[in-house]
Amino acid sequence: MLTTVVTAKKRGKFDPKTFLSTIDGGRKIAAFPKKQTIFVQGDPSDAVFYIQKGKVKLTVVSTIGKEATIGILNEGDFFGEGCLTGQSLRLCAATAMTDCSVMRIDKCDGGSASPGTRVFGYVRGIFANTEHPLRRGFG
Repeated sequence: MLTTVVTAKKRGKFDPKTFLSTIDGGRKIAAFPKKQTIFVQGDPSDAVFYIQKGKVKLTVVSTIGKEATIGILNEGDFFGEGCLTGQSLRLCAATAMTDCSVMRIDKCDGGSASPGTRVFGYVRGIFANTEHPLRRGFG
């Protein structure tokens, strides 16, 4: 008896830089010098960010004015993901710790054909999948 064995096609390692660089629209790249604010606590939560180069510090300020650092992120990390869960306002501030290149992926309310909607939907999928390798460091 002869048995046919079908092997699954092996996928290469996912590279967010390659993926994000191939999408037209829905993203903007900005440079932030060291110590420049990217967004502040209380700003509208309308985009996710991806660090292409540099380090970013996330902080919160209490009602009595005490500041706490809640995260230090590096190249290849996403931040600002609260908008994926419906947060309307930022719960923390993000500041460049070094000179940074950061990609902003806007939350788009346009139709499903919009490039911004497709990119944002993909990033939302990363955070929905607890096993995704890019979700490191997020609960």
